[in-house]
Amino acid sequence: MNSEDALKFVTSLVEQGRFRRISSEGRGTKAIIFQTASGRNFAVEINDVKSRGYATQTKIVCERSPDGDEIDWDEIAQRLPITPNDRQFASSAYKLKGARLEPGRQMSVLVESIGNLEEFLEWYGATGSKKPSGEHFSRRVIEAAMDAFDRFRESGEHREVFGGFGDPRDYWVRSTRDRANRIYPTKPLIGFILKKKELNGGWGQKSDAAARLHNSGFIIVGEDDKPVPPPERYAHLVRDADRIRLCALNYFIEPARERGASEVAIRAGDLAAAIGLQDAFPNICQALGGEKFQQLAQVPPPTHTEPNPSSSTIFTYKLATAEGHQPMTFEPMTAMPTATNLILYGPPGTGKTYATAWEAVRLCLGESAAEPLRHDRDALMTEYRRLAGEGRIEFVTFHQSFSYEDFVEGLRPTTGSEQEGDDEGAGTSGGFSLKPHAGVFKIISERARLDTGDAPAKRLDRSRPIYKIALGQRGSQESRIREGLDGGLIHLGWGGDIDWSDERFDDFEEIRKAWNDQKDPDASGKDPNIEMLFAFRSGLQVGDYVVISDGRDSYRAFGRVSGEYYFDADADFHPHRRSVEWIWRDDNGAERAPFYARNFRRQSAYRLDPNRIDWDALESVVIDPNAERPVASARPHVLIIDEINRANISKVFGELITLLEIDKRLGCENEVRVRLPYSGTSFGVPANLHIIGTMNTADRSIALLDTALRRRFTFRELMPDVEELRRALAARQLDAANLEGVDLCKLLRTLNERIEYLFDREHQIGHAYFTGCTTRADVEDVMRHKVIPLLAEYFYEDWSKVAAVLGDGDGANGARFLESIRLAAPVGFADDDLGGDKRRWSVKTSFDFSDFAA
Repeated sequence: MNSEDALKFVTSLVEQGRFRRISSEGRGTKAIIFQTASGRNFAVEINDVKSRGYATQTKIVCERSPDGDEIDWDEIAQRLPITPNDRQFASSAYKLKGARLEPGRQMSVLVESIGNLEEFLEWYGATGSKKPSGEHFSRRVIEAAMDAFDRFRESGEHREVFGGFGDPRDYWVRSTRDRANRIYPTKPLIGFILKKKELNGGWGQKSDAAARLHNSGFIIVGEDDKPVPPPERYAHLVRDADRIRLCALNYFIEPARERGASEVAIRAGDLAAAIGLQDAFPNICQALGGEKFQQLAQVPPPTHTEPNPSSSTIFTYKLATAEGHQPMTFEPMTAMPTATNLILYGPPGTGKTYATAWEAVRLCLGESAAEPLRHDRDALMTEYRRLAGEGRIEFVTFHQSFSYEDFVEGLRPTTGSEQEGDDEGAGTSGGFSLKPHAGVFKIISERARLDTGDAPAKRLDRSRPIYKIALGQRGSQESRIREGLDGGLIHLGWGGDIDWSDERFDDFEEIRKAWNDQKDPDASGKDPNIEMLFAFRSGLQVGDYVVISDGRDSYRAFGRVSGEYYFDADADFHPHRRSVEWIWRDDNGAERAPFYARNFRRQSAYRLDPNRIDWDALESVVIDPNAERPVASARPHVLIIDEINRANISKVFGELITLLEIDKRLGCENEVRVRLPYSGTSFGVPANLHIIGTMNTADRSIALLDTALRRRFTFRELMPDVEELRRALAARQLDAANLEGVDLCKLLRTLNERIEYLFDREHQIGHAYFTGCTTRADVEDVMRHKVIPLLAEYFYEDWSKVAAVLGDGDGANGARFLESIRLAAPVGFADDDLGGDKRRWSVKTSFDFSDFAA
């Protein structure tokens, strides 16, 4: 660690309010002086430019006797990872008045890493503390020890420390960061921090490894990553609210700060599950909402959902920005609260569809991250397409034929061949059956609910098939089951003693042919030696899931296939094998019915019907009891509904109209779920799904919208905007007030004033019609092929009103866009028989824009 790294780290602590900078910002000196909250001064000495590239230590100059107390620095060096240096430095930087760092009052220490620096400063800044407690450590120091242990695993680095501890036996600690392996043995970590090779790993003394880590706010776990409850008999262990606060800080607040998040949400049930607390929700909610936690975590009072206290209570904390200030909430120019459900309405051509792209990107990325894209159309649409490609934005257009079955779910015909491995469902009339099919709303709702954001994935991949595998019969073949569960493998007895490893056996017909040639010439494709072997060897792919049956009504393990098929010629039984990573196992088993409604068949290997799998019920057993709920780190998702008023809203949304309300979303205070009529599954709308609609007021009046929909949405009007037209053309170095002699701003403003006078404000011409124009010819093309036909539709082919809007009067004198000639009465008609003057209107071949000249 060189001085630049150290200075950046200390500056970050200043931004958090933990230290104060004494040296002026603009002054370039040999050392930068800071002050702790307890009033102690210290300086970070800056390496010269030549040495910064290879310097491995940074000098921190401290007060030799802070608060007038003599300190045994040699003893401190035995307790903290520092090297004291009593040499005095006469630099002018240390003569700052009141800093107490001038020669004769100094003590310098050398530190090698950020973790060491943090640990030293934590002790140095403690008021009246002459010695480091040594009983607990900061999160950064412990995570740095985990980094070192990872390097030991990979390359043998630090073998002199870690190598002496041997294999871990009893206690592990869970990292607060996203790592490939989140659990670490306790003794080696504390040994590394203290530079000791012998110490106890348990709880009995406050200096023991597990006790130190526990009291530092880390979670002690077993080898299976399940929390180990601390013994009640040891009074030196942190308990109750103090422990809750420390764990919430280490596992939720600080990781969110590291990610640069502006806020973090902590669900009481998630924290309880992480720590291993049961029936402690009143204590957890009281601790998370209290002043002590706000002071510890340096956060303002949180907001929380109702009911409180409850396992579902969510506390949301605003985190400081890089400047150390609380982030400001974006408020639109109109006094409208930030809406999860928003409809943009206005006349055609006012940029409603494009505005949905901005709103969607803003909601997905956050206000500050999206702001640079607001007026850069190309960059905005690139980001929009990226988010849509990730599945975080979906777009759908409503129309008169759009239905509930298209939007939420309906029945679709499915052939029997599509029900892989589950031929019990294939015997349907006409060779097909009707299966529930999810619509766009259900798809993105589930995608939003299951999103884990940047947190470690605690979800199963629902696109993967699940195969039921039987390893043997409970009791009589327990040793075979045990070999598979303990050895991380699945095995199959069907398929004889033939090695099926050759690639040609990827094909079902090759397996059948080989079996017929070598074993049974009369065997059909339904022979289990062929059918089961194919499912096990070729159907099952690496990454697919397997469930180990325990009879027809329960299962005892669930895992992910991690290896290809191999033949074990030396196996005592079942030579056909594959490697598996077990996600969950329980010798007592779990009931099948909650996640799979059909009895397990007796076949040794086959694919479960994907339409009958309840993934939520499965995850609640094999992942987490609360797995069905959205996680705190779930990212925003957006559904855009274009032309929302063109469909029958009541028919399309059905019973789900209730679920759109903000307080009825999943995890909110009045959470509501419904049972869908076709699939029979329980369904709710997650809080991280935003819905944006557009509505053309010229197509249907806003008053005709379903009242229930209007109550659940916020409406924002988008009207023709001359300034937006100016900005759009200016982005291409064009002048909207003088585009080859045409003043587009005056043209748009004049047309709309006339339309509003003759018709109404809902049928104006939007600025988007002209934003693509680059030449006078483009303007003429828009007028001829878009504006004039639209006006004709507005006025029901009453061309005299169209002419009035265009300023052409009767089209006879001074015609600019339309011209007309008087029709003479046909033979046999008197001039006044049909009620007056009749005219033939036509669009001119060339337009006169003189009224709108620049």
